[in-house]
Amino acid sequence: MKVTSSRILSVVLAFALLGSVAIAQGPPRGPMHEGGGFFGEHMMEYFSDVLNLSDAQQAQIKQIMESNRPTVEPLFQQEMQNKKAMRQLVMSGNFDEAKARSLAQQSATVHAQIEVAHARALAQAYQVLTAEQKTKLSEVMARHEERMQQHMQEHMHGHMPPPPDSE
Repeated sequence: MKVTSSRILSVVLAFALLGSVAIAQGPPRGPMHEGGGFFGEHMMEYFSDVLNLSDAQQAQIKQIMESNRPTVEPLFQQEMQNKKAMRQLVMSGNFDEAKARSLAQQSATVHAQIEVAHARALAQAYQVLTAEQKTKLSEVMARHEERMQQHMQEHMHGHMPPPPDSE
């Protein structure tokens, strides 16, 4: 069990470091992140098509997301700064666990604030949907969760080396 926990921790740390490098390179670019912050144009187009949103619904949802931008942008900046500081600490050759814990706690606090702001905005947008659209969204989300679960299973079982024989 301890060996498995150590391997899982190693994988998590590796992804955290890769994420730190990606975040340190600057804000995400590309169609998924253009023009809408944490709910970009690509996502708006996708949900508009899937849920058959009216022009009025699209305008309302876009306004909701835009009104949340002043709240989340400084949080995204802080999150990027925290990840950069952690990466610098890791790569400094002089690891300070107390500093790492402090940075991790700061990151967790900022991430929680981002998640709450995101949830608030999505809850507001959800109220714009009709009953039929809410049902369709539930179906889409269930399929997405199922695919994500399958992906995680494949990733965890297909890419993790088998545990060593215990002697």
